[in-house]
Amino acid sequence: MASPELLYIPLLKTRRKAKTSSSSLFQFVFPPFCVFSVCPADTPEQIRSPIRKDKPAKMLASVASVFLLAVSAANAALTYKGADWSSVTIEEKAGINYKNSAGASQSLEVILKGAGVNSVRQRVWVNPSNGDYNLDYNLALAKRAKAQGLSVYLTLHFSDTWADPSKQGIPSGWPTDIENLSWRLYNYTLQVSNAFQSAGVPPAIISIGNEIRAGLLFETGRTSNMYNVARLLNSAAFGIKDSTLSPKPKIMIHLDNGWDWNTQNTWYTNMLAQNQLTLANFDMMGVSYYPFYNSAATLASLKTSLTNMASKWGKEIVVAETNWPTACPSPKYAFPSDLKDIPFSAAGQTTFMTRLAAVVAGISKGTGIWYWEPAFKSLL
Repeated sequence: MASPELLYIPLLKTRRKAKTSSSSLFQFVFPPFCVFSVCPADTPEQIRSPIRKDKPAKMLASVASVFLLAVSAANAALTYKGADWSSVTIEEKAGINYKNSAGASQSLEVILKGAGVNSVRQRVWVNPSNGDYNLDYNLALAKRAKAQGLSVYLTLHFSDTWADPSKQGIPSGWPTDIENLSWRLYNYTLQVSNAFQSAGVPPAIISIGNEIRAGLLFETGRTSNMYNVARLLNSAAFGIKDSTLSPKPKIMIHLDNGWDWNTQNTWYTNMLAQNQLTLANFDMMGVSYYPFYNSAATLASLKTSLTNMASKWGKEIVVAETNWPTACPSPKYAFPSDLKDIPFSAAGQTTFMTRLAAVVAGISKGTGIWYWEPAFKSLL
């Protein structure tokens, strides 16, 4: 395959003039995927919680290489070519200015659309202390996406802050017993769904929870009580189904460690055995794939896991979160064996995304990839 042409897109702070160098550029390859240059030197929580300022030295990143994907048949086969852009409003308020390859200022959604992205992912928090990522924040962001013809994928965290495998806090003021919590979750999901319909921005996909391998709405919804997990998910699913949303979005369940078939198989088998949420009541299985957190997270293992998931449950399969670094001087974990040949560079990101796209597109039900927060410069 011939090398695609790279377009360089500077990312600038409005209060100072940026130098046009490889360390201050976004890169695009048409049609692109989104990439973000970050490598963990500590825990996944610290890397994935970019608004934290207490350990900045442990958030290693480069400001180069944000959007790229080599042209390939695999990319064309994917329905969703996506980016998580949840923090763009926060970035803009902080003075971040995005420019296109001609040096003209443009909104991020215009740059994304022009580069081939067709779907944006947005996280929704219930009642964050400063309003960031709440319902109103996301309604405004979804309207911007719609204006550019980008479909919206909402990931409902069911929390006032970050939700991930290590923390899934019940929102402030919500009940903690399973009966009342289930109803509160149903009503919240119904409210959010109806709000998006009323605003004229119905999402294409809604994920009921974010990386819920350990459960959701702790402590009530931990996987130590899988009945509670299944009941809560069923309540959330029917909050969407009973809403005014038209057309109805696809409902996703999203776990991390997508490369680990044993984890995926055990989780879904146990959850479905509770006879609460059934296969008929959700549409997609999403996974996170961050290969730098475990040396066993090979592309081969990911392919096996996703293939088995599609075969056993017949759902659409997507990679909901991923990335590859441009710098990784002190990795905390060994990199997977079939990825060690990929350099930590913009070219390496192209290689990684091309290989990942081929894996997902090669699955019978594989339909998309979203790159996590490629334009979140505050993380850098």
